[in-house]
Amino acid sequence: MASKRLSGEGGNMEKKRKKKTCLETAELCSVLEEEQVKRFVKEAWSQRSRYCQGDLELDCQPFPHCIIRNFLSSETFVENLQKELLGLNFHEKSNDLYKFKQSDDLRKRTEPHIAGLRAALFGHFRSWLGEVLGVELQSTVDISCAKYEHTDVLLCHDDELEGRRVAFILYLVPPWQSSDGGTLDLYTTDSNFQPKSILKSLVPSLNTLVLFEVSPVSFHQVSEVLTQDKCRLSLSGWFHGPSLERPPRHIESPVPRNPHLPRDETLLLEWINPVYLDISYQEQVQGEFEDSSEIQLKDFLKEEKFREVSEVLRLNQIQWTKRGPPNKRCYEVASLDTLPQCVSACWELLHSEAFFLLLSNFTGLQLHYLCPADDDDDDEDKKEGNQERKEKEDVKDGEATGSSIESSENTSEKKELSTPVCSAELRRWSHGSYSLLHDGEAARAEYALDLILPFGCTDWQSEYGGFTCYVANEEDEELLTVYPEDNSLGLVYRDKETLKFVKHVNQKSSCDSTCRTFYDFSFVYYE
Repeated sequence: MASKRLSGEGGNMEKKRKKKTCLETAELCSVLEEEQVKRFVKEAWSQRSRYCQGDLELDCQPFPHCIIRNFLSSETFVENLQKELLGLNFHEKSNDLYKFKQSDDLRKRTEPHIAGLRAALFGHFRSWLGEVLGVELQSTVDISCAKYEHTDVLLCHDDELEGRRVAFILYLVPPWQSSDGGTLDLYTTDSNFQPKSILKSLVPSLNTLVLFEVSPVSFHQVSEVLTQDKCRLSLSGWFHGPSLERPPRHIESPVPRNPHLPRDETLLLEWINPVYLDISYQEQVQGEFEDSSEIQLKDFLKEEKFREVSEVLRLNQIQWTKRGPPNKRCYEVASLDTLPQCVSACWELLHSEAFFLLLSNFTGLQLHYLCPADDDDDDEDKKEGNQERKEKEDVKDGEATGSSIESSENTSEKKELSTPVCSAELRRWSHGSYSLLHDGEAARAEYALDLILPFGCTDWQSEYGGFTCYVANEEDEELLTVYPEDNSLGLVYRDKETLKFVKHVNQKSSCDSTCRTFYDFSFVYYE
């Protein structure tokens, strides 16, 4: 921050500086002064047992956490602290995991009550906590202020980061009920240390401190704020110290990949808008796709086919299963053996050999053995992201709707060179659905063509969430956002450094008593 110093005032500046950094002493809850309580808390924590005394409560299910009500003994101090915090500058924070407003770093703030609380937390209270845990907590100050308002959320995560030992939250909220949302939800974990379900929800309460050890099982979330007229104000941060031992990270099984189904161009003629089967239009699509590596093909299916599938998806014939774990995703997938005939036929269309060939014509990718490789591009060029693709004149002689597929029996040698495959899901999205970026996905990232074909999103607004974001790995920059649009086939080619997530579907999607839901076929094709 720029500053000006008048000449001849050097002697007064030191006095002014001292006055500026004065702080109000933060007196803490009296229960923290009782040696017997500290001894009992330490014993209970080490034995993973429950303990209550006055305003202090220790519970070890689903993982050890401590709740201290009336943490600050002076109501006046709390009120003044709230005023100082609300006077700070807040910045909108939004990515796959969260949406809320956060203040600037509070490590060096000089407001008297902020400075006083900081001194108490990272001084006396840090010593008390270190004795309880039996570890030496560092003097590192790590604290910020957050405002959660309507539809703000922090999804399931474990807080693990090198150096973090104990997480804390101090609530400075108006009277709050569970129906307002914004609860601190604690998750159980399975044998692979993955979160399963919410066991306990803590409702924010004024002047209440919640803390827990950061560990491989400390999965929690701040549920979506549902109230439209309250602000969930809190201070949060971490006490740093030796990290708890972490087991090897669980690697989940990927979605199965399958080669195309032996279906010919009859399926394309039955389902797809004729304009997309025209060879000259396919060349135009490929040109646009090669320029930007993505395209939206509107009105892709024939209207009567699209309408039929849309109507059947809303019936109760399909069995839907929630897909997790919640630190990676939360949406529903259809059980394939329960798909009605027309939905199953659409699924077969997107899996068919004829459709693989059509995608090759749209994109220039080698998704079919009839698509010749570019002799000028070796494998290393491809790895470097070279997306120049050879025009496929052989495929485009005639009506390129898949009519060349009949020669497949005579080209077994070409087939052995490369077998394109795809993975697929039929998904249902509604309030609370999302997918997250995660380490496992980044480690397995590879070149791929994403396809999304949405249904039932006529009135869907971008403010509801549910859109797909593409981002560069380990960077915050959004490269592309694909919004759900009825009967609009989205194609996106991504490289190894590009990841994707679906933004949390918030309460605005159902705030007029109508629970909006949309569906999509999500396919990933690999050359």
